[in-house]
Amino acid sequence: MLNPTDKLPSVRLGEDLRALALRGVIGQALKTGRQPLIRGFPEERLQAVLATLCPGTRFAANPGAWTPDDDGDEFADLLDLLLEHLALPDESGICLCHAIATAAMGSDHLWQDMGLPSRTALSDLLREHFPALAAKNVGDMKWKKFFYRQLCERAGVPICKAPHCAECCDRALCFGPEEGSG
Repeated sequence: MLNPTDKLPSVRLGEDLRALALRGVIGQALKTGRQPLIRGFPEERLQAVLATLCPGTRFAANPGAWTPDDDGDEFADLLDLLLEHLALPDESGICLCHAIATAAMGSDHLWQDMGLPSRTALSDLLREHFPALAAKNVGDMKWKKFFYRQLCERAGVPICKAPHCAECCDRALCFGPEEGSG
């Protein structure tokens, strides 16, 4: 049983990217004291997914129910976007959608908020499990910015200061390198 002082086991060679992502999101939540660990996904279902993808991984109770109106953030909209683009809508895929949406509410780059080793690992995960959505990121935009751009487009909200991203003065913020240790 994990508690906030435990570390999740390190990445194993050839490990399923879903397992790595779920362990990473849970690990980040434990590290920062965030509850629930994965928003909107019932603990008993999360325990079952972990038992399949990450044998031997359990965590302490996930107190506090979260509802979409609690925070006023974009969690529910992002979750809907991910669920719509999920290639295989099985239980672990649905859990992955919740985990990504949970991590996207963090303050670092998405790969860091997911506890992944690199942006490349995140890109591989998204291409594998959300191929149609990942294919829309033709300019290799940073993933959080890309998700929010998708949400803005769905809502009909203009987001670029220029007619095209290539001409925008903020281009480096959206498409620049992602540094950091995550």
